[in-house]
Amino acid sequence: MPDQPHAAIARRLRRAHGHLETIIAMIEQGKPCAQVAQQLQAVEGAIENAKKALIHDHISRGLERTLKASGAKGQAALKEFRLIAKYL
Repeated sequence: MPDQPHAAIARRLRRAHGHLETIIAMIEQGKPCAQVAQQLQAVEGAIENAKKALIHDHISRGLERTLKASGAKGQAALKEFRLIAKYL
């Protein structure tokens, strides 16, 4: 069974998938382009947030162990990396 952070990411992506199906239906029904574009932007945001969550989880769980083991220098590098990663 997947761990909690990845389960949350999978839920986000399932919601985005559902929105994409709705967008396809909107296009097939001839809905106005502005409405479709708005929904596409929402899906892009959801996917972007899922990507960020996955990367931040990797930083926290994977790199943190390695860098903490390398002492103060590793912890300083981890802190710096977290600061810059928020701009992903």
